[in-house]
Amino acid sequence: MWKWKQKPKQQKKRSEGNSANQESLESFLKTLGGSDDFVRYQLSGDTSCTISYIKTMNEPKFINQQVLPLLKNTHLHSLEEMQRKIPIEKVEVTDQLDIIREKVMIGSVMIQLKELDEKVLLIPATSIEARDVGIPEVEFSVVGPKEAFVESLDTNLNLIRKRLPLPQLTISELNIGKVTKTRVSVVYIDGIVDPVNVETVKQRLNDIEYDQMIDSSFITQMIADNSNSPFPQLLDTERPDRVVGTLVEGKVAILVDGSPHALTCPTTVVEFFGAADDYFLPWHLASAFRLIRLFAVIFSVLSTPLYVAILTYHHEMIPGELMATIVSSRSDIPFPPILEVIVLELTIELLREAGARLPTKIGQTIGIVGGIVIGTAAVDAGLTSNVLLIIVALSALASFTTPVYQIGNTIRLIRFPFIIGAQLWGLIGISMCMVFFIGHLIKLQSIGRPFFEPIYPLRILDLKDAFIRLPFSKQTERPILMRTQDSGRMDGKRAKAKRDIDE
Repeated sequence: MWKWKQKPKQQKKRSEGNSANQESLESFLKTLGGSDDFVRYQLSGDTSCTISYIKTMNEPKFINQQVLPLLKNTHLHSLEEMQRKIPIEKVEVTDQLDIIREKVMIGSVMIQLKELDEKVLLIPATSIEARDVGIPEVEFSVVGPKEAFVESLDTNLNLIRKRLPLPQLTISELNIGKVTKTRVSVVYIDGIVDPVNVETVKQRLNDIEYDQMIDSSFITQMIADNSNSPFPQLLDTERPDRVVGTLVEGKVAILVDGSPHALTCPTTVVEFFGAADDYFLPWHLASAFRLIRLFAVIFSVLSTPLYVAILTYHHEMIPGELMATIVSSRSDIPFPPILEVIVLELTIELLREAGARLPTKIGQTIGIVGGIVIGTAAVDAGLTSNVLLIIVALSALASFTTPVYQIGNTIRLIRFPFIIGAQLWGLIGISMCMVFFIGHLIKLQSIGRPFFEPIYPLRILDLKDAFIRLPFSKQTERPILMRTQDSGRMDGKRAKAKRDIDE
């Protein structure tokens, strides 16, 4: 467990203050000395000094080739002279314990002329270990870029900057987490973004007081307008091209060191049903696929509740031929429809979790074989009807069409309140649940902006890239929701003009 030591009280005499600071530095070095990867030794040569560093955080070639030869072969009398002679950026001379602690822990080399000196030279020599840029695993697309974010913040910022070589692209860096001191970058395009959105994001990030910040998902939960809502209020993506597209629209991006995902805000509910492929395909195909996804989500949420409601309260709605099929399939089922549905839905969720937690090859086998075996066995044992088995399987398949993983989890969750409402009040219960969730979406906000836009408030111009995607020539203005400083994307008259090759 971490134990935070109180800072020494400021003394009236300067000498006593220096002594307290020295004792604190000695205590810090003594604490580090308990770790086997901490190196501290006396260097002898033309320049005599004490060198300290954490070897697991440093680049050994850098120290041996750049720092040690210079110190051994050059007679240097002061730390300031060392600072001028060492050909490295951000070399710093300081006696402030907070800076020394921060720099040493992230990989800087500390040099003291004498072992007990409180004034030190800090040389940045951090070794950055990160995996290579790979293809997107969650938001895979058949066409378009095949690069995804990695766990290195600097690499992720490079992926954004090479797509946006603009001097207006602004990056503000913060450190969040009392223990982890995680680097968090706020990215936006100055001159396009609404300054209110930027200040809101920065204020909420600065207000975070937590001991650790391991992943961007922590920030999603901490700065959301309504942390009790099942709907995600910040868009999580692993694609640099998607982040660049949102930045150009006037949004703000948040990147966390150690996380392969970026957050964009403000966002709307319809954005969670848009895939990267929508902008790489012809507009009519992209629009058709979006409508299919929306229909699939509605089917996934309402199919099993409608089954429960109709079989429990509204038999007259079933056609005669279909009624005969349902009656024959449920003739040997000893359970009411609600229990039958809950058992199958929980079984599907168990298969999903098992497939997600197990290794890839085993998880795929469990998902396919387990579903077939359990489904067939349940029907043969008379625990469920084959009609419901088909409905639940199609419902689970439809929920996988959501291109953003977070909204897929939401769809999985809100299905159960609809099932309970259907059992209690039939179609009226389903309608009550629908009114409740729509009212919740209307009240929901993303960084202070309406989450249900462009449906409410109704923005006709923003519907051009909502349920359907119109051609780029029709999208001449940036979304009204962003309140951008520069709303124009292209000249509308020029976009409509059709020129021949010989003109």
